[in-house]
Amino acid sequence: MTWVRILFGGVVFLASFLLFLVEPIAAKQLLPVLGGSAAVWITCLVFFQTALLISYLYAHWLAQRTRWMLHSILLMGGIVSAIVWAEHRFAGEGDAGHPFITILTVLTSSIGLPFLALGATSPLMQVWWARLHRGVIPYRLFALSNLASLLALGLYPILIEPDLTLKMQRIVWCCGFVLFALVSGVIAWKTRSAASVDTKAGDEFKDEGTPAPFGHKLLWFLLPMGAAMQLSAVTSYITANVAAIPLLWILPLAVYLMTLIVAFQFKRFLPSRIVARLLVVMLGDLAYFLSHTDNSLPLLAAILSFLAVVFLACLFCHGAACALRPEKRSEATLFYLLFAAGGAFGSLLVGVASPLLFRFNYDLPATFLVTALLALAVSWNGKWSERLLWSVASGLMALLVVWVHIAYQRGTTAAVRNFYGSLRVKQDYGFPGATMRTLTNGMIQHGTQIFGTDKLRKTPTTYYAEDSGVGLALRLCCGGRPRNIGVIGLGAGTLAAYGKPGDRIRFYEINPAVEPIARNVFTYIRDSGAQVSVVKGDGRALLAQEAPQGFDVLVVDAFSGDAIPLHLLTAQAVELYKKHLAPGGVIAFHISNQHVNLEPPIALLANAANMRAVRVSTILRPDRGEFNASWMLVSDSPAFFAEPEVLKAGRMAEEKTGLRLWTDDYSSLLPVLTW
Repeated sequence: MTWVRILFGGVVFLASFLLFLVEPIAAKQLLPVLGGSAAVWITCLVFFQTALLISYLYAHWLAQRTRWMLHSILLMGGIVSAIVWAEHRFAGEGDAGHPFITILTVLTSSIGLPFLALGATSPLMQVWWARLHRGVIPYRLFALSNLASLLALGLYPILIEPDLTLKMQRIVWCCGFVLFALVSGVIAWKTRSAASVDTKAGDEFKDEGTPAPFGHKLLWFLLPMGAAMQLSAVTSYITANVAAIPLLWILPLAVYLMTLIVAFQFKRFLPSRIVARLLVVMLGDLAYFLSHTDNSLPLLAAILSFLAVVFLACLFCHGAACALRPEKRSEATLFYLLFAAGGAFGSLLVGVASPLLFRFNYDLPATFLVTALLALAVSWNGKWSERLLWSVASGLMALLVVWVHIAYQRGTTAAVRNFYGSLRVKQDYGFPGATMRTLTNGMIQHGTQIFGTDKLRKTPTTYYAEDSGVGLALRLCCGGRPRNIGVIGLGAGTLAAYGKPGDRIRFYEINPAVEPIARNVFTYIRDSGAQVSVVKGDGRALLAQEAPQGFDVLVVDAFSGDAIPLHLLTAQAVELYKKHLAPGGVIAFHISNQHVNLEPPIALLANAANMRAVRVSTILRPDRGEFNASWMLVSDSPAFFAEPEVLKAGRMAEEKTGLRLWTDDYSSLLPVLTW
């Protein structure tokens, strides 16, 4: 009996460990395919939750009769898929117009079968255990699976990502899956005759217990939906305003899993009454913060605050669902099925439906409202004080949604939302005697134009002022002859203000919503004296397809969240940039951000490419519309670095001891995060 218990527990543990280990690996591989967008992970969450739903549906169907041969075929198919995935990277380019389809197609074709086998394991093993031993459903296996999932998520950013290349990560994972498949096959063979024995047993092993009412089954769906919305909305907010990196994906997901463990195994340590009151306080605090739409928090404070609300909200939802779990053994897989369906639907609402339906980002306030309404539904038959508390909270959360909508509308001249973010153009009169328009993506500003005199309108502002690093590179690169300039990332088109007759400026922009705003709401492109063109797609992918462009200056100014996407900062990317430079050309990396110190890795990249790098920083000058800005100028031209202005404004880039060169197969932002 002991070895059977170890076998069942071991396969559940291994399946869950591999299931959550493959998620950050697969998502990180997809980031370069779609320009490093923060929405890649949220869309991956939709796939993972939906695939988990299909896995539970498969387990529910398989549990009705032990079809061990069919399950063995699935395991063998999973082994083949895992081996193919381990040997080959994701191929192809992302479709900028249909990124959701790209992600779902790639994930389904590469890890779909292994994910199905892993996802079905926990509920299937619980039913098979109960069938073999004529006992109740061992819900502790569910807590064990979540403990393994939490361990996988904790190890990935700390040990796996910093030390292993992506190829090695895939190979190690594949070996683990083969071991899992072999053990699962043994268990499937062991339980092959259990169904017939169970059926012949008749009333002796009758499925006892009271059937769950419809209201409970509805809450099995709605409560996990609310928890998944909290997970998706908070993760989206953090990654969109910082960077799309596994660490910031994993933290909310790890907290989400912790709540499942506590809800199913240790609920008595956190009574629901205490959780509910703490949740009200956190919702109130963050609702006040969200009502001021242009505010931002320091990185650590923001992460801790939002992780706290994820923990409390998900613990409340999961705890309430756990309290309503079924008594009848035959309803166990239905419980997991509806649980997974709610999770998939919640992530679908935030990850896919919301960007398609709304031009502003209402994810967090809408999720807070849903959480309050679910708490009201759960507490409706309880004490009157709880009904009153959550009735008031629901009303306030509804008011928050309306308030956020009004705040977003105020001063907005244009707004659009898609897979790549929530773009908004704000107009105000903060500059003396002039009107200012500012393009933002979430909380991040991507360009400002001053509409006053003709000179002001044509003056580059924010990070791109004439004394900035990019202004310096453009002024010194060509000795007065016409310039050929490449820019990865369009924004408001501010760099077009540098264009003079005879110049050529070629922008690369992956977000299809940006160009119409840059051409119609801002006038930098229209006013430019240069020949300006905009090419749609990921800048690196497009450069890889083009013949050498001979750029005098190549500006890397694409942003995902608050930092440049990592696939634009690898050794292979720099070699590609060099191919497109004219002799003595300059690569200008825009590294202004709050949370990531990109100077050391770019210095390392420059050294590896036999180039030099200097950092040029400028300070805030509100009277000229200039922001604090930091640029890294990289070139192999001794003459450029000997220029007096470069010697005066720049300083040699500093490297960081122990930092590893970023490549297409290895990168990690964890060592350069500034908390």
